[in-house]
Amino acid sequence: MTQTLSTQTFGEFDQEIPTSEEYLTMNFSPSSAPRKRRWSNYGLSADFLGDYFAAFFPGDTVEDSPLNRRETVKAAVSYIANELLENAVKYSDEVAKRPISISLYLYEDKIIFQAINHASPAIADKYCRFIQQVLTSDLDELYTQQLEQTALGNGESNMGLLTMMNDYAARFGWQFQTSDSIPNTVQVNVLVHLDV
Repeated sequence: MTQTLSTQTFGEFDQEIPTSEEYLTMNFSPSSAPRKRRWSNYGLSADFLGDYFAAFFPGDTVEDSPLNRRETVKAAVSYIANELLENAVKYSDEVAKRPISISLYLYEDKIIFQAINHASPAIADKYCRFIQQVLTSDLDELYTQQLEQTALGNGESNMGLLTMMNDYAARFGWQFQTSDSIPNTVQVNVLVHLDV
């Protein structure tokens, strides 16, 4: 049986993630009942990832500095992992019956996050349009516009993604892939590069 693939890629998406000696992958059940009951546990999972990677983070603390690099990295990892998990869960299509996964890879000077979920074509298309807007807009201006929309209660805010880019200087890559083997769903593969 031949499998037909259709792929769209945006931003800094690497087909091959560089080898890392320190990495961790977590998978979450695709069924909705446990997912909804465990919603608060995703934040705990993100905090665990922050704690885990802070323990292995190679950066030294700067003397006489109020900022502890490990604590800064821990907070950034927790925030980004939580946002990626929440979005993957919120926009996952249960029909695909595929787990949601998040992986973190630690390097000497950066961390790469990878979140994978399966979404309906309509959700994936909406996400692609927003990504194109992000990639062609002034980030500060778009961030301000989205803050105003959120304050007025208009539409989806997308503030998590914009905050990761604006406050943490995270760089994104996205891949949307359809396959005949999982009809009417799109695999959404998000990479986040965080320099530390």
